[in-house]
Amino acid sequence: MNIVDSHIHIWDFEKARYSWLKNDTSILSRTYSLEELEEERKEAGINAGVLVQAANNFDDTDWMLEVAKKNDWIKGVVGWVPLQDPEYTAKVLEGKYLSNPYFKGVRHLIHDEPDSQWLLQEEVLESLQILADKNIPYDVVGILPEHIETALTVAEKVPDLKMVFDHLNQPPIQEAAHFGRWGELMEQAAQHPNFYMKISGMGTTSGKPDNWGRYDIFPYVEFALDTYGVGRCFCGGDWPVSLLAGSYTYSWKNYKDVLQLLLHPKEQEKVLSENAAAFYNLNLK
Repeated sequence: MNIVDSHIHIWDFEKARYSWLKNDTSILSRTYSLEELEEERKEAGINAGVLVQAANNFDDTDWMLEVAKKNDWIKGVVGWVPLQDPEYTAKVLEGKYLSNPYFKGVRHLIHDEPDSQWLLQEEVLESLQILADKNIPYDVVGILPEHIETALTVAEKVPDLKMVFDHLNQPPIQEAAHFGRWGELMEQAAQHPNFYMKISGMGTTSGKPDNWGRYDIFPYVEFALDTYGVGRCFCGGDWPVSLLAGSYTYSWKNYKDVLQLLLHPKEQEKVLSENAAAFYNLNLK
C-alpha cells in the first residue's frame, strides 16, 4: 500500500531563520536534514512525502524546493508567501513559484501570531482569494478553538479556497474531552466541502510524550473520519517535531493501527495516500 507523509519538516539554521526556535532548548534546536529520515521512512513504508514550511520567509521555502528537487520521494512543498501583501503575493507566485513543479500549497505560522484572527485581515483575505483562484490549497496550523472560528469565517469569505486543518487543530486529547468546543466547531467546518483534516501531530498533542498509543488518539481519528468522511482525511508524520513524543516509526505505527481498526483496506489507501495526492495535486508516478 502506498503511503504519503503529507507533513514533513526540515530546517537548516544556515539556510533560513526560524524565529520560533530561537530560545528552544529541546531536541528540536538543531539542523534537521532529510537524509536523517531516510532509514526510518523506509521502515515505516513511506514512499512519498510533502515538505511543509517551518518559517515565515522565502529562505525556508526556497530551501525546501531545492531539497525536493534532489529527492525523488518528495513530491511537493507547502511553502510561504507574504499574505499581508497581496500584490507581492501575486507577483511571487506568477514570477517564481507557480512554475516550480514542487510548489503545492501555502502555510503561515498563524499559531505564533498574537491575534487568533490574523487570517481575517483584508489584505490576507485578498491573498487567500488569489490562492483560491490559482487552485493552491492552504494549511491551517491552528491550536485554539478560535483558530477554527477564524477558518470558518475565511471559508465564508473565500468559499473556493481548499483548506486542511494541520494536526486536527489540536483536539482535546489531554482533557479526554469527547469532544467539547473543538468538536462543535469541527462539525461546523465539515459542512464546508473544502475543509479537510490532516491526521498528524497526535503524539505531541496527547500530552503523554512517553507513553501515548493508538487508544489515546482513536476517538479523535474516528471523529475526524466520521465527520469529514474517508475522502477528506489524510495523514502526516510531523517529523522532526514528532520526535518529542517518540520515533517516526512509532508515530506511523499508531496511525496505521488506528486506521486498520476503523477502515477497510481500500478506505485506508484513500486516507494514507490518495487523498493527500488529490489535495496537493501530487504526481506519485
